[in-house]
Amino acid sequence: MKIKSTWLPLWAALILAIGMLVGAMLKPGSPQLVLNLDPRKDKINEIINRIEEDYVDEVDADSLLDHTLEDLLKSLDPHSSYIPAKELQGVQENIQGSFEGIGVEFIIRKDTIMVVSAISGGPSDQLGIRSGDRIVSVEGDDVAGIGITNDMVIERLRGEKGSKVELEIYRPSLNKTLPFTITRDKIPIYSVDVAYMLEPKVGYIKLNRFTGNSYREFAKALSTLKKNDMEKLVFDLRGNPGGMLQACIQMADEFLAANKMIVYTQGKARDREEYKSSRQGSYEDLELVVLIDEGSASASEIIAGAIQDNDRGLIVGRRSFGKGLVQEPMYLKDGSAIHLTTARFYTPAGRSIQRNYDSGLKAYYGEVYERFDNGELFSADSIDFPDSLKFKTLKGRTVYGGGGIMPDVFVPADTSAQNPWYYAMYNRGGLRDFAFAYADENRETLMDKGLDAYVSKFEVSEEFFQKLVAHGLDKGVRGQEEEIEEVKEKLSQEIKALIARQVWHNEGWYRVFNQSDLTVQTALEIIQKNKGTEALISNAM
Repeated sequence: MKIKSTWLPLWAALILAIGMLVGAMLKPGSPQLVLNLDPRKDKINEIINRIEEDYVDEVDADSLLDHTLEDLLKSLDPHSSYIPAKELQGVQENIQGSFEGIGVEFIIRKDTIMVVSAISGGPSDQLGIRSGDRIVSVEGDDVAGIGITNDMVIERLRGEKGSKVELEIYRPSLNKTLPFTITRDKIPIYSVDVAYMLEPKVGYIKLNRFTGNSYREFAKALSTLKKNDMEKLVFDLRGNPGGMLQACIQMADEFLAANKMIVYTQGKARDREEYKSSRQGSYEDLELVVLIDEGSASASEIIAGAIQDNDRGLIVGRRSFGKGLVQEPMYLKDGSAIHLTTARFYTPAGRSIQRNYDSGLKAYYGEVYERFDNGELFSADSIDFPDSLKFKTLKGRTVYGGGGIMPDVFVPADTSAQNPWYYAMYNRGGLRDFAFAYADENRETLMDKGLDAYVSKFEVSEEFFQKLVAHGLDKGVRGQEEEIEEVKEKLSQEIKALIARQVWHNEGWYRVFNQSDLTVQTALEIIQKNKGTEALISNAM
């Protein structure tokens, strides 16, 4: 709009007056200029101001507001959340798949920081820090024998990329202390726990989360297994809580032909948005079994639902968690953020993944215990779905909605945890300490022989097992003879796997543990006896 020159002095005066008024209103001690037509939205500020001014004791108004906002978001649904500014970085690191630090996994044993492993490619790995090393000094300060905690270790070892930290490390094999100057760097948080060949032609991938790095890791793992003549894949999503939507869309795309529905979202203020496979899947002909359980949520359920509804593979295990709400991050001016639920996820057949949460947060997160009590974890027959929750796959198979993904092949949960002695040994008996101590004393010998020899030849003898029982006794764990005998075989396999983890990390654990894991063995049996994906699906109809 063009302003006539005769009006310019009046406009200038008006703008000056408004500026003076706003400036005066924003001076310390002056009343706030509030442009808010809805008085309800001033209530929180008004109440907090009253508390700050008139409450009997001193209060931290910022902390009070944080708690208020947390409760506000939690009242909407189980997954909307408020993230204070001081916690936002940690949340983003988990989603993005990296953090900044020296790059070691550690445990605290006998009041000493012990390195479980140096993260591959990280600064500690490049300097030659090894499993079994003890960190005894950080920046000249003793950290052994001072009652150090996990949080204290993280506070000392994490830091900005490019910053340096001085460590002294005791190496038992040399019986001497070594000085290290480590330059902190960006450390990847790996999503693929392990990728290896279960059997000839059968690959196995265990994915623990969906981050910004997950798809690249997954694609690399697939490529490596393909070079090892993989024709069939067991894709393990058990216990995977989900994460970034884009990562799971890219993974599902690898297995599906072009233009197949993967998932769609819809909400009150969000139009239906469809996510389809964008190209010919690189592994479209791969026979596929996906493993899920009550800990598989969100992105894990999207992949399982897409594979199931498109009749692309079989789902094996137990009903998944049932998280099908879409959260959008919204960042606030003070550096905090909210993750607000704006839509729901639906599988290609139209199933809502989200289960009911009308009974409140406690009941929602306690629902897994109901599955235990009502027998669902041990028998698929205990689940009774009404006809309204029945849906059809592309080939006409019946699948179920109403919360979570129901597997095509049910595998009951392990009942060992109900054994009092087994439970006590895991929680108070120091199983991990026992495994670490054995691995620490025999690390060089074990590594010289190699993982293949360990998997095939190492046996938990009666003498070895009795040492484990004695270790439990030292920790105050006593069991009846029949209790011990009931889980002896299982615990022997698990202590072997725990030792392997200390020496060969995740690959060691899974290569041993999967030999007796019922869900993995069920998947292996299914995938070995079928020839081709069509036969795999037909036998499940």
